[in-house]
Amino acid sequence: MSDSSWTIPIMRTGYAGRGITYLAVAGLSLFAIWRGGDAKGTSSTMEALSGSIWGVLTLWLIALGLAAYMIWRLVDAWNDLEDYGTDAKGIVSRIGMATTGLVHGALAGLAAFAALGIEGSGGGIPGFVSAVLGWPGGWLIVGLGGLLTFGAGVYEIRKGVKASHRKHLAANPFTENWDWAVRTGVIAQGVLIVIIGAFLVFAAWTGQAEESGGVERAFDFLENQSFGNFLVIAICIALIGFAFYCFVNAAYRVIPKASDPDLKTVAAKLRAMG
Repeated sequence: MSDSSWTIPIMRTGYAGRGITYLAVAGLSLFAIWRGGDAKGTSSTMEALSGSIWGVLTLWLIALGLAAYMIWRLVDAWNDLEDYGTDAKGIVSRIGMATTGLVHGALAGLAAFAALGIEGSGGGIPGFVSAVLGWPGGWLIVGLGGLLTFGAGVYEIRKGVKASHRKHLAANPFTENWDWAVRTGVIAQGVLIVIIGAFLVFAAWTGQAEESGGVERAFDFLENQSFGNFLVIAICIALIGFAFYCFVNAAYRVIPKASDPDLKTVAAKLRAMG
C-alpha cells in the first residue's frame, strides 16, 4: 500500500456523498411528478430536505460527503493519483478534476447552509452568469465555460457508451453483473451536463443570463419537449443509476497510486479473458 492510501477513505466518503445527492434529487423529483408537480434541481432538493429532521440529517451527510469529494479531487489532481500523466491530455484531465472538486465544494456549502436554515443568495447559476456577463469580455468567459461544460458532458456520455469506467473498478461479481446500471447512470449524467453546457453557450450568445441554469433548468427544458414528462422520468430513473455508480465507486474504486497493487480492475480482467 502506498503512502497515498490515506486518501482512499476520503475518496469513498466523497463518492458516497455524491451518490446521496443524486439519489435525493432523483427521488424527490419522481415523488413531485407523481404528485403532479415539477422535477427538482439540486438547490430545490436541498430546500425541500431542510423541512424535516431526517432531511437536515441527510443535508449534513451530503455536505460532509461533497466536502470530502472536493478534497479528494484536489489531492488527486495535484498528486496525479490516478496516473493521468503530465502531457497535454493529462494536464487537461487534472484541471478538469480540480474544477469538478471546487464545484462540489460549493454544493457542500449550499447543503450546509440549507441544513442551518440559511437561505442562499446570488440567484444560483443565472445570478452568477449575470455577474460575469457584466465583466469586460464576460460573454466570452461564459461561452467558453459553456463549451467546456458541453465537452465534459460529451466525455461522460462517451465514457458510459465505451464503458471506460471499468478501468477504475475492482473486478468482482457485483461490479460485473451490475455494469449495465452503472453505464446507464453515467450516460444520463452526461446528457444533463450537455444540456446545461448548451444553456451557458446560449446565454453567452444572447447576453441573457436567465437562459442559463442547472439541473432544474434542464428538467424544465425536457418537460417542454414532446413526451416531456416521460423524458424527465427517464432521466430521473437514470440518475438513480448514476447515484448507484457513485456508490459502486465508493465501495470498489481502484486508485492506481494508492490502492493495493494486486487489485485487478474489471477492464484488466476482461483483457485477460481475451
